[in-house]
Order: sequence, then C-alpha cells, then structure tokens
Amino acid sequence: MHNDIILVDDEDVIKPSGEIHVVYFSSISNNTHRFIEKLDFISSRIPYNMDEELIIDIDYVLITPTYGGGGNDTAGAVPKQVIKFLNNENNRKYCRGVVASGNTNFGDSFAIAGPILSKKLKVPLLYQFELLGTSNDVITLKKILNNFWNKGDG
Repeated sequence: MHNDIILVDDEDVIKPSGEIHVVYFSSISNNTHRFIEKLDFISSRIPYNMDEELIIDIDYVLITPTYGGGGNDTAGAVPKQVIKFLNNENNRKYCRGVVASGNTNFGDSFAIAGPILSKKLKVPLLYQFELLGTSNDVITLKKILNNFWNKGDG
C-alpha cells in the first residue's frame, strides 16, 4: 500500500497557492483538533455530524486520523466523514496533499489513511504522525507546509 503514494517531487503534483489552509477531521476525542491548533494555520473542520456539510473552494491539505484495527484490514481506515467530504467533487479538486495520524501499534497499517487517500486523490502524502503528535511533529509539519506552499507561489 505504501509503494503507490504520490511524492511532492512528482511532476504531476499541483502545488497549492494562496494562504496555507488545512482541512481536517477530528472525532469527539479531539486529538487531531488539538494538533491542528498547534499548527496555527487557517483551518476548516470536517463536521463529525454526517448531516452537516463543509464545502471548500480554495487549495488545502487534508489532515485525517486513521481508523481500523491494523494488519491487512484497511476497511474503515478513512473516517466516513472524510469520505463524505471527498465525495463532493468540488472538495476533491482543491485537495493538494494529505497528512495522516495513526497508532504505531498497528505496524504496517500505521496512518494508512494517508497512503490510501494519496493514491485515490493523486496528491502527495506529506507527513504521518502518531496519535496527538509531538512538538517535533508540529515543527516538522509547519516546515513541510511552508515549503510546499512557497514552491507553489512561483
């Protein structure tokens, strides 16, 4: 599964423009939400309630947790709210990259939502982090996103 991911340097990658914007999903545990707050970028949260909808019309990077039990079973790895969000063609077309969190206890399936979405959306997998992320993860992802956007500004 990790062999087919898109990399930032691939020639088909569309670099984002405008201000750095992250779209993310966080369950009621708010683990991803707390991580996003530390990034201090413009952000939009995919609603937990499946009856609500988020529409995005600017370039963004998607940040999502990984669900599921690990091993070769990747069914349910991408949260259903994220799938619903991406089922909107408009939302899909502005996604420029993916970041995923996960639990290293799941071995090869660690943060597998990232590679799944990278392949499906044909966008680069920018980063993976564990659970709440560390202060180093915050610093690293800020650098990655700043470099990714700056290159896109021409």
